[in-house]
Amino acid sequence: MLGIKRLTNAVNRGVGICLLPLLTGVLFVLSMPPWGFWPLAFLAIAGLDQFLKGVRSAKTRFIIGFSFGLGWLFTGTFWMIALTVPGFFIQGLLFSGFYGFSTLLIPRTVHRFIALPAIFTLVEAFRYRWPFGGVPLATIAMSQSSSPLGQTARILGPLFLTFLVVAAGIAFSLAWERKWFPSFMLVVSIIVIWAFSLIAPKGSSFESIDIAIVQGGGEQGTQAINTDEREVFERHLNASSRINGVPELVLWPEDVVNVRQLLIDSPEFLELQQLAQDLDSWLVAGIFERTNNTSNANASIVFGPDGNTYDRYDKVRLVPFGEYVPLRSVIEPFAPDYLPARDTKPGSGKPNLRIPIEGVDLNAGISISWEIFFEDRAREAINNGGQILLNPTNGSSYWLRILQTQQVASSQLRAIENGRWVLQAAPTGFSAIIDSDGEVLQRTSISETKVLESRVELREGKTLATRVGPLPVILAAAVLVVCANVYARRKH
Repeated sequence: MLGIKRLTNAVNRGVGICLLPLLTGVLFVLSMPPWGFWPLAFLAIAGLDQFLKGVRSAKTRFIIGFSFGLGWLFTGTFWMIALTVPGFFIQGLLFSGFYGFSTLLIPRTVHRFIALPAIFTLVEAFRYRWPFGGVPLATIAMSQSSSPLGQTARILGPLFLTFLVVAAGIAFSLAWERKWFPSFMLVVSIIVIWAFSLIAPKGSSFESIDIAIVQGGGEQGTQAINTDEREVFERHLNASSRINGVPELVLWPEDVVNVRQLLIDSPEFLELQQLAQDLDSWLVAGIFERTNNTSNANASIVFGPDGNTYDRYDKVRLVPFGEYVPLRSVIEPFAPDYLPARDTKPGSGKPNLRIPIEGVDLNAGISISWEIFFEDRAREAINNGGQILLNPTNGSSYWLRILQTQQVASSQLRAIENGRWVLQAAPTGFSAIIDSDGEVLQRTSISETKVLESRVELREGKTLATRVGPLPVILAAAVLVVCANVYARRKH
């Protein structure tokens, strides 16, 4: 009987250590798009803090943090199965491991209230940048893209917002322990920071233009290898005929002009020239061309109302295993057939397009698809004079709505951080018009053929986040982690 009781207790402890934090991680991901119940982020962090409270065993603390990461990251990146099954499992386990190890740097004393927000901020900063240049999917900041707290991103960017989200969770944890005064003071501090974000510099409008975003429509969840490139192109040609009036700028999605040669040698090039002339508008079209037998190019090209080309931006930040294969010689013998046969060659230019609209020398910042998840690409565009931000994208290969909604959330954050309107164009959804406060003014549905039209602001001036970047937050977080551990050890 004693042996059975011990076994039962061990099982119960195992369930508590693994299952409950995992479910808390799932609760956390429900705060993110497409679910979007943003207050759940605070409750989930509070739950994690309570699980870690007083736990001495390093092994147990790791398991708690790792399990929390599993519930969060595997649920929040489930769409990756359509891109790469091995990549889905590798990133989920790798990043969950990061969060597991991070719990070892969180003191068991009251100083954990300082260390937990700081260490999670550092882990987020790390996965924004590594491996393969970073994989910032299902990030903490995304959970607040549509919440009031999301406005604080204009102060010091997404990592600062990350710190505040975890700090808000700590406030809930303190309240659970009935430590009312520190909980109240923390909530007041967050509210003061939020209030400051409303008056913090965010640029100003100096002009407005009429724009149109073209979504050709079609079935979601289809891969390029099984798709007729010409059919996709014609959908967008036909959809462009629905444009009312004469917008000054027309935006097409990423790589909907897909040719197996250089674009300039293709019939599609002539048709794009003719379309720009017929519309009497500036056209920014996403193209994908074969540059030689071993490489491709993914770019957006500006066509003028006279049919001539004026500028071009080649995508710099590419999708690993989607647009190029890291360590190809090692991976390819074991890889499935859907790996790209040729690597896309990254561009090297600044993320800006110059569009000399009559009366306005438009400097359009641009982040193509995957690049919108990285704050540094948009910040570079605005620091280089960008007056608006374009996000031509193509998520038509991915099933469900997780990636598409997270990309809209990323566009919202880039809008808030830089004080610029963002125009997102996708072939099958979601296309969107987002103002400089991150509000989604218009958005298409999945698979529909639609043109979004609006008058949008061109803006100048810089936010604090645009000016200073993420380094101050990273350094401050590192100092807080060190200080929390030093003071915790002195106390003991």
